Amino acid sequence: MKAEIIAVGTELLLGDILNTNAQYLSKQLSALGIEMYYQSVVGDNSARLKEMLKEAFSRSDLVITSGGLGPTEDDLTKETGCEYFGKKLVEDKKALEMLKEFFSRLNREMTENNYKQALVPEGSIVLYNENGTAPGIMIDDGGKILVMFPGPPKELIPMFEKYVRPYLASKQEYTFVSRVLRVSKLGESMTEHLLRDLIDSQTNPTIATYVKNIEVVVRITAKAKSESEANKLIDPVASKVYERLGNNVYAEGETTISEVVCRMLMEKKITVAVSESCTGGLLSAAFTDIPGISEVFAEGAVTYSNEAKMRRLGVKSETLEKYGAVSAQTAAEMAEGIAKTAGTDIGLSTTGIAGPGGGTEEKPVGLVYIGLCVKGRTVTKELHFTGNREKIRVRTVDAVFDALRRELENMEQNS
Repeated sequence: MKAEIIAVGTELLLGDILNTNAQYLSKQLSALGIEMYYQSVVGDNSARLKEMLKEAFSRSDLVITSGGLGPTEDDLTKETGCEYFGKKLVEDKKALEMLKEFFSRLNREMTENNYKQALVPEGSIVLYNENGTAPGIMIDDGGKILVMFPGPPKELIPMFEKYVRPYLASKQEYTFVSRVLRVSKLGESMTEHLLRDLIDSQTNPTIATYVKNIEVVVRITAKAKSESEANKLIDPVASKVYERLGNNVYAEGETTISEVVCRMLMEKKITVAVSESCTGGLLSAAFTDIPGISEVFAEGAVTYSNEAKMRRLGVKSETLEKYGAVSAQTAAEMAEGIAKTAGTDIGLSTTGIAGPGGGTEEKPVGLVYIGLCVKGRTVTKELHFTGNREKIRVRTVDAVFDALRRELENMEQNS
């Protein structure tokens, strides 16, 4: 099956809204083994949308639209889809009742123009909206399938998962299953180098490496009659990847290094506190983004000035004068100081030059030191990053989590 995605909305063309729906749908269709070669964006214009539908169906079996199902006059996707397939709109009683209940819960009057959202093409499959007002619609006619979703992702995603994914999966002879391995520390080129022979000899499963944000992802994808068969094909390949990359693989699936490390801390009930300079609170925020982390995360201190480092953390003035704020020695005393004053098992620290200014030949922009005081034993790491200020700070946060992950794994092995 071949598919296309058409995003509908003048606001998308103007750049007022980011088209995250296309990214989500692309991943879902790929997982179902549905090929896609084209994506399009069209404004709120019925004639242009109809022309685009005609062109899309000339080369694809499945067309998915997002947007243009609301109550206003410029919401024309449903009407245009009806016109293309030669169908008339009819009232759907369940959709109408859901609309009335929605406005009743909000204690708001349902205006006349909202009524059009309860009209659906005759013979269509209605994708009832439990998170908004406009239902989605699926028309399966003559070997061509048109799926029309409302624009908000919080409405589109549940509809796809509840109605559309099972429907499309039932029409596929094969299933495609992917296993994602998340890699820290190694760059994409080194990861690919270590897996080169596996990639060159791949058939089924296939192996792909790519960079996502600041980490490397290895995706192993198998084609089979069932999910269990696909996983049997993936297992031996995944084992070889683990052998090559070792503990640089920190997790599988959709997760982050911060989630993995925080889960380890909570499981082992190991407490932690953070002292930050160059990251300015980003490291603390990464901890507090994790639900339940209050069990082990005690506090975070942004000690940006030298005076704050001395007063709050007990960093020695001699250390700052001799080595500077950006140094392994200062990072060590920062980590030790926060662990001592917070009374935690672990103290973490960051200090560096995030730029764009402030660098020297001896200490260039991108130079970062991180400190880890783990149950009285202190280690520091010197890191060198490239990129803008934001990227350097974000990379520093991930580097701290990865270093802590490795320390926790060593503790477990040595216990």
